[in-house]
Amino acid sequence: MAKIEQDIVATAVAVEDSMVHLELEDGSVPSFPILYYPRLVHADPGQLNRVKLRVGGRALRWEGLDEDIWITDAVCQNYPRKEISAAAESQLNYGAK
Repeated sequence: MAKIEQDIVATAVAVEDSMVHLELEDGSVPSFPILYYPRLVHADPGQLNRVKLRVGGRALRWEGLDEDIWITDAVCQNYPRKEISAAAESQLNYGAK
């Protein structure tokens, strides 16, 4: 994970064509795809457009989707890891020949 020394603060956010576009205090406009966030990828455009800036521009919030994303994580590409599902095997079969 990237380590930064200062806050990254957004002044505006927009969702278009499966991308979240941020406008930052420094004037840069980074974007990230919604596909990295499981709660966003299946949302309809109306739900996606109901995003709000929170915590003084340091976070995004989709209330209806119960999703929060830190601006710093999105800009530094610290996306959530995909969960790995593992199937448990019966221990009764171990050691059997």
